[in-house]
Amino acid sequence: MSLSSLIGSLGVSLLLIAFFLNQFRYISQEGITYILLNIAGAGLSCAASLMIHFLPFVFLEAIWCLVAIAAFVKKLARTG
Repeated sequence: MSLSSLIGSLGVSLLLIAFFLNQFRYISQEGITYILLNIAGAGLSCAASLMIHFLPFVFLEAIWCLVAIAAFVKKLARTG
């Protein structure tokens, strides 16, 4: 398995774990776990897409990661 495939697989796995845990009500969309899983998953998926020069997914995952980072900053601001 190539490095880009390994990184991409880990990233997508984190995104799917966040989705699964949220859908079955183990974690909340507003929770820090969900947000951090999305940041890590989208960031890794973006990096893997960049490594293979697949720009549509670089754009998708970069925006996903930035939105999750914005949610994280908003969450931090609310807590204190």
